[in-house]
Amino acid sequence: MSAVAIGEAARRSGVSARMVRHYEGLGLLPEVARTESGYRQYGEADIHSLRFIKRARDLGFSMDEIAELADLWHDRQRTSSSVKTIARKHLAELDQRIAAMQAMRQTLSHLVHCCHGDSRPDCPILEDLAGN
Repeated sequence: MSAVAIGEAARRSGVSARMVRHYEGLGLLPEVARTESGYRQYGEADIHSLRFIKRARDLGFSMDEIAELADLWHDRQRTSSSVKTIARKHLAELDQRIAAMQAMRQTLSHLVHCCHGDSRPDCPILEDLAGN
């Protein structure tokens, strides 16, 4: 495959051209070749890296975690335990966020149930938000 412009690389990888530039600016992608007129040119390896980054973002990894994972992905001397440590930490963070959201949902569900939703001014939802 020959090199492609940023729009085509974005299309093939499933990320926007803006995000391609952002990832490049963060150092998640190596600096790419440019045409004589300065247009970026992406090869298949770059597009593969963009797909890797997109998948990691879809799983909720932070940019720092993605940078670590990408480094490990390119390091053939890596240990899988290094990768698993990052994934386990992220999984624990997701579990904490899910538990917090479930608690929020339970509280809000209770408040919605307690609110009559009629013409009266009394509203337990607003009372709770006001700290009463």
